[in-house]
Amino acid sequence: MACRYFLMLLVLLLSDSSEARESPTCAASINELRLVVGDETFPLKWVETTMTDQKPLVVSILERNGTLLLEFIKTREGLWAESAGVICSKDADLEIRFTAEQIRMGPAANWLLRRALGHGGKFTLTKFGAGQLRIATGGWSGNFSPIAK
Repeated sequence: MACRYFLMLLVLLLSDSSEARESPTCAASINELRLVVGDETFPLKWVETTMTDQKPLVVSILERNGTLLLEFIKTREGLWAESAGVICSKDADLEIRFTAEQIRMGPAANWLLRRALGHGGKFTLTKFGAGQLRIATGGWSGNFSPIAK
């Protein structure tokens, strides 16, 4: 009898741990992203509000050739970086991981950015407040507001 209870407890424990290892929900298209976020009107274009040089980054989430892109344009300077990949939910955040082959640095990217992200990495997107988004990667983060259509 004790053996049966032990086996039932073991099955319960193993089923809980397998649920914890499930992969996060990911999106490879705009429609999937809006499902992952749970917001059909989730903005796809954001402007930086925490820059110190009066040249905010404009971040666009685009779909191209069956994949999502995060495109960073530095105002008055051009492409900062463009990263392809899938966007996954990770706890309360969104995350896009990329390899060296999936990121393209633009002319507006400084040497520090090229060094930090040139071998791959990730961007973490955190929604906070009303219509606010924080985008972060190793050594950099910025707050963004949606750009109205």
